[in-house]
Amino acid sequence: MSVRAIVLLSGGLDSSTVLAMARARGYECYALSVHYGQRHSAELAAARRIAFALGAYEHRVMGLDLAGIGGSALTDTGIAVPETPTAGIPITYVPARNTMLLSLALGWAEVVGATDIFVGVNAVDYSGYPDCRPEFTTAFERLARLATKAGVEGASYTIHAPLIAMSKADIIRVGGELGVDFSMTVSCYQAGAEGAACGKCDSCRLRATGFATAGVADPTLYR
Repeated sequence: MSVRAIVLLSGGLDSSTVLAMARARGYECYALSVHYGQRHSAELAAARRIAFALGAYEHRVMGLDLAGIGGSALTDTGIAVPETPTAGIPITYVPARNTMLLSLALGWAEVVGATDIFVGVNAVDYSGYPDCRPEFTTAFERLARLATKAGVEGASYTIHAPLIAMSKADIIRVGGELGVDFSMTVSCYQAGAEGAACGKCDSCRLRATGFATAGVADPTLYR
Protein backbone atom coordinates (compact mmCIF):
# COMPACT_ATOMS: atom_id res chain seq x y z
CA MET A 1 0.00 0.00 0.00
CA SER A 2 1.28 3.46 -0.88
CA VAL A 3 2.42 5.78 1.89
CA ARG A 4 -0.05 8.63 2.30
CA ALA A 5 0.80 12.32 2.46
CA ILE A 6 -1.13 15.55 2.81
CA VAL A 7 -0.03 18.22 0.34
CA LEU A 8 -1.07 21.84 0.83
CA LEU A 9 -2.06 23.02 -2.63
CA SER A 10 -2.81 26.71 -3.17
CA GLY A 11 -2.99 26.53 -6.95
CA GLY A 12 0.22 28.48 -7.37
CA LEU A 13 3.54 27.62 -8.95
CA ASP A 14 5.31 26.49 -5.78
CA SER A 15 2.65 24.23 -4.29
CA SER A 16 1.98 22.62 -7.67
CA THR A 17 5.66 21.73 -7.93
CA VAL A 18 5.54 20.28 -4.41
CA LEU A 19 2.59 18.07 -5.34
CA ALA A 20 4.52 16.81 -8.37
CA MET A 21 7.55 16.14 -6.16
CA ALA A 22 5.51 14.21 -3.62
CA ARG A 23 3.92 12.11 -6.37
CA ALA A 24 7.36 11.44 -7.87
CA ARG A 25 8.49 10.14 -4.48
CA GLY A 26 5.69 7.60 -4.54
CA TYR A 27 3.27 9.16 -2.07
CA GLU A 28 -0.49 8.75 -2.33
CA CYS A 29 -1.33 12.44 -2.16
CA TYR A 30 -4.28 14.00 -0.41
CA ALA A 31 -4.27 17.57 -1.71
CA LEU A 32 -5.68 20.25 0.57
CA SER A 33 -6.65 23.75 -0.56
CA VAL A 34 -8.07 26.37 1.78
CA HIS A 35 -10.52 29.17 1.10
CA TYR A 36 -9.33 31.46 3.88
CA GLY A 37 -11.02 34.66 2.76
CA GLN A 38 -8.43 35.63 0.15
CA ARG A 39 -9.20 38.29 -2.46
CA HIS A 40 -10.06 35.85 -5.24
CA SER A 41 -10.95 32.20 -5.78
CA ALA A 42 -9.14 31.81 -9.10
CA GLU A 43 -6.28 30.03 -7.35
CA LEU A 44 -8.72 27.49 -5.89
CA ALA A 45 -10.10 26.74 -9.34
CA ALA A 46 -6.49 26.30 -10.47
CA ALA A 47 -5.83 23.95 -7.55
CA ARG A 48 -8.70 21.71 -8.63
CA ARG A 49 -7.30 21.46 -12.15
CA ILE A 50 -3.77 20.82 -10.92
CA ALA A 51 -4.80 18.16 -8.38
CA PHE A 52 -6.50 16.22 -11.16
CA ALA A 53 -3.70 16.74 -13.69
CA LEU A 54 -0.98 15.63 -11.26
CA GLY A 55 -2.83 12.59 -10.00
CA ALA A 56 -3.77 13.50 -6.45
CA TYR A 57 -5.66 10.65 -4.80
CA GLU A 58 -8.13 13.14 -3.32
CA HIS A 59 -8.54 16.92 -3.31
CA ARG A 60 -10.47 18.88 -0.72
CA VAL A 61 -11.18 22.56 -0.24
CA MET A 62 -11.71 23.60 3.38
CA GLY A 63 -12.95 26.93 4.68
CA LEU A 64 -11.24 29.25 7.15
CA ASP A 65 -12.25 32.84 7.91
CA LEU A 66 -8.99 34.76 8.08
CA ALA A 67 -10.82 37.71 6.53
CA GLY A 68 -12.52 37.96 9.90
CA ILE A 69 -9.12 38.73 11.41
CA GLY A 70 -8.03 41.09 8.64
CA GLY A 71 -4.72 42.89 8.83
CA SER A 72 -3.56 41.82 5.37
CA ALA A 73 -3.99 43.13 1.84
CA LEU A 74 -4.86 39.56 0.83
CA THR A 75 -7.87 39.33 3.14
CA ASP A 76 -9.01 42.95 3.46
CA THR A 77 -10.12 44.63 0.23
CA GLY A 78 -9.76 47.99 1.98
CA ILE A 79 -5.98 47.52 1.99
CA ALA A 80 -4.29 47.94 -1.39
CA VAL A 81 -1.93 45.27 -2.68
CA PRO A 82 1.48 46.95 -3.14
CA GLU A 83 2.61 47.12 -6.76
CA THR A 84 6.16 48.24 -5.99
CA PRO A 85 8.72 46.67 -3.63
CA THR A 86 8.37 47.62 0.03
CA ALA A 87 10.75 47.42 2.99
CA GLY A 88 10.27 44.90 5.79
CA ILE A 89 7.49 42.33 6.02
CA PRO A 90 4.89 43.45 3.45
CA ILE A 91 1.21 44.08 4.07
CA THR A 92 0.44 40.93 2.03
CA TYR A 93 1.57 38.86 5.02
CA VAL A 94 -1.50 37.06 6.40
CA PRO A 95 -1.33 36.69 10.20
CA ALA A 96 -1.12 33.01 11.27
CA ARG A 97 -2.01 31.71 7.79
CA ASN A 98 0.58 28.96 7.45
CA THR A 99 0.12 27.95 11.08
CA MET A 100 -3.60 27.43 10.50
CA LEU A 101 -3.18 25.78 7.09
CA LEU A 102 -0.69 23.30 8.49
CA SER A 103 -3.03 22.68 11.42
CA LEU A 104 -5.82 21.72 9.02
CA ALA A 105 -3.39 19.50 7.14
CA LEU A 106 -2.31 17.90 10.41
CA GLY A 107 -5.90 17.15 11.39
CA TRP A 108 -6.63 15.51 8.04
CA ALA A 109 -3.34 13.62 8.22
CA GLU A 110 -4.31 12.11 11.55
CA VAL A 111 -7.69 11.01 10.18
CA VAL A 112 -6.32 9.33 7.03
CA GLY A 113 -3.28 7.85 8.74
CA ALA A 114 -0.64 10.02 7.07
CA THR A 115 2.48 11.16 8.89
CA ASP A 116 3.95 13.20 6.03
CA ILE A 117 2.81 16.73 5.23
CA PHE A 118 4.16 18.69 2.26
CA VAL A 119 4.13 22.49 2.09
CA GLY A 120 5.55 24.84 -0.54
CA VAL A 121 7.13 27.47 1.69
CA ASN A 122 10.31 29.06 0.39
CA ALA A 123 12.94 31.10 2.22
CA VAL A 124 14.92 32.32 -0.81
CA ASP A 125 12.61 33.97 -3.36
CA TYR A 126 9.89 35.02 -0.95
CA SER A 127 8.46 38.22 0.49
CA GLY A 128 9.93 38.10 3.98
CA TYR A 129 7.07 36.18 5.58
CA PRO A 130 8.12 34.75 8.98
CA ASP A 131 6.08 31.57 8.44
CA CYS A 132 8.10 30.64 5.35
CA ARG A 133 11.35 30.05 7.26
CA PRO A 134 12.98 26.71 8.14
CA GLU A 135 12.64 27.60 11.83
CA PHE A 136 8.89 27.68 11.44
CA THR A 137 8.52 24.29 9.75
CA THR A 138 10.89 22.68 12.27
CA ALA A 139 8.88 24.11 15.17
CA PHE A 140 5.57 22.96 13.66
CA GLU A 141 6.97 19.46 13.23
CA ARG A 142 7.70 19.35 16.95
CA LEU A 143 4.21 20.65 17.69
CA ALA A 144 2.65 17.95 15.47
CA ARG A 145 4.29 15.24 17.52
CA LEU A 146 3.11 16.79 20.80
CA ALA A 147 -0.42 17.91 19.90
CA THR A 148 -1.95 14.80 18.34
CA LYS A 149 -3.24 11.48 19.58
CA ALA A 150 -1.17 9.75 16.90
CA GLY A 151 1.95 11.61 17.99
CA VAL A 152 1.47 10.75 21.65
CA GLU A 153 1.01 7.12 20.65
CA GLY A 154 4.31 7.08 18.77
CA ALA A 155 3.66 8.44 15.27
CA SER A 156 6.49 10.59 13.96
CA TYR A 157 5.22 13.44 11.81
CA THR A 158 7.43 14.99 9.15
CA ILE A 159 6.82 18.41 7.61
CA HIS A 160 8.38 18.35 4.15
CA ALA A 161 9.36 21.74 2.73
CA PRO A 162 11.35 20.66 -0.35
CA LEU A 163 11.45 24.17 -1.84
CA ILE A 164 12.70 25.89 1.30
CA ALA A 165 16.20 26.66 -0.03
CA MET A 166 15.47 26.75 -3.77
CA SER A 167 15.37 29.80 -6.01
CA LYS A 168 12.23 30.46 -8.03
CA ALA A 169 14.16 29.60 -11.19
CA ASP A 170 15.20 26.23 -9.75
CA ILE A 171 11.62 25.51 -8.69
CA ILE A 172 10.45 26.21 -12.24
CA ARG A 173 13.11 23.91 -13.67
CA VAL A 174 12.21 21.07 -11.31
CA GLY A 175 8.48 21.52 -11.84
CA GLY A 176 8.94 21.48 -15.58
CA GLU A 177 10.95 18.27 -15.40
CA LEU A 178 8.15 16.69 -13.37
CA GLY A 179 5.47 17.68 -15.86
CA VAL A 180 3.86 20.65 -14.11
CA ASP A 181 1.87 22.75 -16.58
CA PHE A 182 2.57 26.21 -15.17
CA SER A 183 -0.05 27.76 -17.45
CA MET A 184 -2.61 26.15 -15.13
CA THR A 185 -1.22 27.83 -12.01
CA VAL A 186 -2.26 31.16 -10.49
CA SER A 187 0.19 33.10 -8.33
CA CYS A 188 -1.07 36.70 -8.54
CA TYR A 189 -2.27 38.31 -5.32
CA GLN A 190 -5.04 40.13 -7.19
CA ALA A 191 -5.82 37.85 -10.11
CA GLY A 192 -8.96 38.34 -12.17
CA ALA A 193 -11.91 35.95 -12.10
CA GLU A 194 -10.33 33.74 -14.77
CA GLY A 195 -6.88 33.91 -13.19
CA ALA A 196 -5.36 36.71 -15.29
CA ALA A 197 -2.40 38.19 -13.41
CA CYS A 198 -1.73 41.85 -12.69
CA GLY A 199 1.98 41.55 -13.44
CA LYS A 200 2.75 44.15 -10.77
CA CYS A 201 2.39 42.60 -7.31
CA ASP A 202 5.27 41.02 -5.42
CA SER A 203 4.19 37.49 -6.33
CA CYS A 204 3.94 38.35 -10.03
CA ARG A 205 7.38 39.97 -10.02
CA LEU A 206 9.02 36.97 -8.34
CA ARG A 207 7.29 34.60 -10.74
CA ALA A 208 8.25 36.54 -13.88
CA THR A 209 11.85 36.88 -12.73
CA GLY A 210 11.95 33.15 -12.04
CA PHE A 211 10.87 32.23 -15.56
CA ALA A 212 13.34 34.72 -17.07
CA THR A 213 16.23 33.41 -14.95
CA ALA A 214 15.33 29.78 -15.70
CA GLY A 215 15.27 30.55 -19.42
CA VAL A 216 11.73 29.20 -19.66
CA ALA A 217 8.94 30.93 -21.57
CA ASP A 218 6.49 32.53 -19.16
CA PRO A 219 3.04 30.97 -19.76
CA THR A 220 1.27 33.33 -17.35
CA LEU A 221 -1.91 34.99 -18.59
CA TYR A 222 -1.57 38.70 -17.85
CA ARG A 223 -4.29 41.30 -17.88
